[in-house]
Parts: sequence; structure tokens; C-alpha cells
Amino acid sequence: MKKAQDYSSILEETGIRPTSTRLLIYEAIAGTKDTFSLGSLEAQLQSIDKSVIFRTLTLFHEHRLIHSVDDGSGSLKYCLCHNHGHCTNEEEHCHFYCECCGKTYCLDQDLIPHVDIPEGFIARKVNYIVKGTCAECAKHISPTRCPNKGKPSR
Repeated sequence: MKKAQDYSSILEETGIRPTSTRLLIYEAIAGTKDTFSLGSLEAQLQSIDKSVIFRTLTLFHEHRLIHSVDDGSGSLKYCLCHNHGHCTNEEEHCHFYCECCGKTYCLDQDLIPHVDIPEGFIARKVNYIVKGTCAECAKHISPTRCPNKGKPSR
């Protein structure tokens, strides 16, 4: 488990001043296993103003400490950059979106496959999402019937 001083160094290395609030937010992010949303951080960090969390996420995203994931749910998700902002596009991984519970999982072991873009096209971002039923939901329901389908995603 990393300490606040480790997080402070990570922020400083990417050009971010490590305030106590930013350190709390980064610590919460670093503790997530898969993706997270603005809403999930707001629920976890109730003592921090929502606008401060949003601005901090924007700052972390600009410095590539976190990556954005559009899983098609209508709610932008984020995942921690394990290379502390020093990753390349070739290191971006795939994600799995559970259509039952709405959770988005990082598939760190599965890199986004190379796609040949036609001449004249300029690719800016690649988003690779696999949709289906996660292992936890599959234990409790049949794959064709999701009891939580349509509920807000986490």
C-alpha cells in the first residue's frame, strides 16, 4: 500500500502541486480496482465539494494520471494510469461493461488491438469495450435476464 508521500511524488512528477485535497482524491482513485465515475468518487469523498472533485479529475486527466473510458452507458468512467502519466497509446487496455449491473471492468491484460486507419484519416482516441454479463451477475441470473438492467451504472 502506497503512502501519501508516494502519491505526492507522483503528482509532483507530472507537474501537479500536491495539495491535501488532491492527495485525498488520488488516494481514493488509487484504491479502485477497476473504473470509477465522478459520482462514485463524490459518494466516497463526501467531505470534498463536488466541483473540486470534478476540477481535480479534469487536471489528473490532462496530465494523463487517469484515462477516460466511454463505455456507452452515458456516464463517463475513468481508470488509473498505472504508469503515472507516462504510458503510451500502445499500452491502452480493453474494458468490459456489464449490461446487468452497469459496472465497467479494466481488462489490463488485453491491449487494444492495432487498427489500420485509411489514408488521410487521423485517429485521436481508441475505445474498446466488450459488453455482456460479468462473473458476479452471471452467478445470480440467466444471461438473458438482468434484474438491474436499466438502473444507473456505478
